[in-house]
Amino acid sequence: MKVILLERVAKLGQMGEVVTVKDGFGRNYLLPQGKALRASEGNIKSFEARKVVLQAQNLETKKEAEAVGAKLDGQIFTVIRSASDAGALYGSVTTRDAADAATEAGFTVNRGQVVLDRPIKELGMHTVSVTLHPEVTIKVKLNVARSIEEATLQAAGKSIQELAAEAEAAAEFEIAELFDDIGAANDIDPRDAR
Repeated sequence: MKVILLERVAKLGQMGEVVTVKDGFGRNYLLPQGKALRASEGNIKSFEARKVVLQAQNLETKKEAEAVGAKLDGQIFTVIRSASDAGALYGSVTTRDAADAATEAGFTVNRGQVVLDRPIKELGMHTVSVTLHPEVTIKVKLNVARSIEEATLQAAGKSIQELAAEAEAAAEFEIAELFDDIGAANDIDPRDAR
């Protein structure tokens, strides 16, 4: 199927290009989303007549996206989830979770704009891409933690493994002190106490 792109589409082409795509991709995605028109002679003439208007609209939306992107770029959003002691999540963090976290912080982001390179299935800091416009993509960080306190520690640069190791070392130290105190109490001869 040949289509005329009405906007830039990643890995396909720029606005105004006539490209060949698979029928299903054109029918199910490009045409219903308003990203392309069938490349018939009538549509090509219609596009040429509207080209200047479409380019102006594209430029305007790109400027708006860049302004929002400047505020949103580099932001850190906290997502609270249940996880095991080893830091593995019970489930995963989805694009909807990332969009909801951004929306709670006062930004307008929908889940279709969030791009996850890989599923987020463990606690920690994760970088996520947000596509605000076909030509504007920014990066935000998701701080996935079990509690707000843990999220604060992670934001300060400590990993869950470091926190677990510190807690284990502290517990072992307390146990060692307790056994030392018990051992010292056993060394006292009861006859000396009189």
